[in-house]
Amino acid sequence: MLPSLPTLTVLVPLLSLAGLFYSASVDEAFPQGCTSANSLCFYSLLLPITIPVYVFFHLWTWMGIKLFRHN
Repeated sequence: MLPSLPTLTVLVPLLSLAGLFYSASVDEAFPQGCTSANSLCFYSLLLPITIPVYVFFHLWTWMGIKLFRHN
């Protein structure tokens, strides 16, 4: 069973922030190491950006369908 949306809204940024702090404290090449897809830092920066972009395009698609149906 999936957690509810409010739970995910709080949990995902906190996990990303924890991963970012972990990467900043452990990884020696922190700023440059974020470019590798094998790095935890890469995903801790990517995840908070991906969710709002997904929501925006999902709503954009929904609005396009609504406008297309009503014209």
